[in-house]
Amino acid sequence: MNEREPQAPDESDAAPETAQPAGPSAEQQVAELKDKLLRALAEAENMRRRAERERDEASKFAVTNFARDVVAVADNLRRTLDSAKAPAESDAAQLKALVAGVELTERSLLSTLEKFNVKIVEPLGQKFDANLHQAMFEVPDTGKDAGTVVQVIQPGFVIAGRLLRPAMVGIAKAGAAPANPPPPAPD
Repeated sequence: MNEREPQAPDESDAAPETAQPAGPSAEQQVAELKDKLLRALAEAENMRRRAERERDEASKFAVTNFARDVVAVADNLRRTLDSAKAPAESDAAQLKALVAGVELTERSLLSTLEKFNVKIVEPLGQKFDANLHQAMFEVPDTGKDAGTVVQVIQPGFVIAGRLLRPAMVGIAKAGAAPANPPPPAPD
């Protein structure tokens, strides 16, 4: 009795299995792409937040240099006021020093403004321009052409060519024509 022992199946006898590619499976590729997509979305969101934070900070501190220079002008004003209170000088000398200090401070302020591209509009003697001036009143009998700026109440300012504040002005009024022209002189 020669029973045959069951033999282990020979590899060559096995049914052929479907061949799998050597690379990652489709599910693995989908998982990798999904991971990459999520990372890209997270990075984009982080960049957006960072840009927003930087924009907010830039907005808050954009005037830092300007403010630093204006503080210097405030210091000059304080020194001027302090010197005006000095009791050792006569009233005339004290007033003269005060005026000189205020003029110096004004020049310093205008210089600081120009440094930041803010320029004063001094329209006296110019033709009225509604883009730069605000007419407050008309002045009759000035001897100037109608519409000429004859008085500046408050100067205007432009920043980088754009109006910041219009100059408040008084303009020459047109001479009124007589209501009844005089009759021609008889010969």
